[in-house]
Amino acid sequence: MNKRIKGISALLSGLFILFLSCSKDSGSGPKPPEPGEFDKTAMLTHYADNIIIPAYQQMQEDLGGLQQAVNAFADAPSEATQDAAKVAYTKAHLQYEKIEVYNFGPAGAAFLDLYTNFSGGLDYSFTQDGELTGFSVDSVTIENNIASGAYDLTEYSRSSFYAQGFPALSYLMISPGAIEKFSVNTANRVQYVKDVAGRLKFLVDKVVNDWGSYRATFIGNTKTDVGSPIGNLVNQFAYQMDMLKGPRIGWPFGKQSNGIVFETKSEGYYAGIGSQLAQANINSLKNAYTGSGNKKSVAGYLISLGKESLNNDVLAQFDVVAAKLDAIPDPLAESFLTEGNKIEDAYKEIQKLLTLLKTDVPSATGVQITFMDNDGD
Repeated sequence: MNKRIKGISALLSGLFILFLSCSKDSGSGPKPPEPGEFDKTAMLTHYADNIIIPAYQQMQEDLGGLQQAVNAFADAPSEATQDAAKVAYTKAHLQYEKIEVYNFGPAGAAFLDLYTNFSGGLDYSFTQDGELTGFSVDSVTIENNIASGAYDLTEYSRSSFYAQGFPALSYLMISPGAIEKFSVNTANRVQYVKDVAGRLKFLVDKVVNDWGSYRATFIGNTKTDVGSPIGNLVNQFAYQMDMLKGPRIGWPFGKQSNGIVFETKSEGYYAGIGSQLAQANINSLKNAYTGSGNKKSVAGYLISLGKESLNNDVLAQFDVVAAKLDAIPDPLAESFLTEGNKIEDAYKEIQKLLTLLKTDVPSATGVQITFMDNDGD
């Protein structure tokens, strides 16, 4: 009996060893590197030192030039000073598109996107003509502020957001009749336009200064959980794509209003540079995703996780979207009315890239998307 039991025990042991061996063999072949093998600290250091901080410093420099041009225009409104102000405005607004994807950390704490280039967010209805939505300008509040001379640009409210930043500057300097308006209530108007430009510079100065201390926190946290630097980056890729699909392109084109076009709500409306801004936005997103073409990037991280095919799909779709946007002429507001086929083509390709950046990339990197929108994907 004992011999029989020993025989059965030996047989079972042999089968167990054979099972383990087969299990190991069935998983043979090349495997993707473990996430720990990718140097995420080096990646975050590259982002901080070579991309994010220099981009904010360039924004700071461009806003210094804009502030000078605004002051010159306000002190002596003319076509010449207006033209110079528009050049400086365009340069600064395009640079803003390059930093918008880094709206976390110091920029998030300063509510930079709200006070600088308010889009209305992704959680409202875009159906009523005249409603303050998208890239609107609250000209009523602006004119009331000028008339009274009493206003607080630090106020946290929609009317405050829509009465300052790049949209307000374009209205004050570039909109039809802007020069002539300085002949009425001159002192208050001059002060208001200078205050709006000065606040832009103040906010970005603060963000640049705060990155000096935030940098260590940024490169020291290599997790991918909610609020982590990598989590913030991946979330911003998705959020900025939702912004491109919604407030920048789809919504003013009528995608949430049964085909009713709201061309005046296009970004950069008074400056007539909405298409340029959209192109700068998508190019900056690709630059952020690839780390300016460096392996120390989210793209490189995906490859290290064995997701090279996904990475290739993302890169290819970035190029498709960029080409579609490049085909849309400025003023974008006019193109919403006359270039419907080109807008529709771009919108469809934007949706495809949004799915990749909002679903596939977060899934591959273990990042949770934390913002909500109201129109689906």
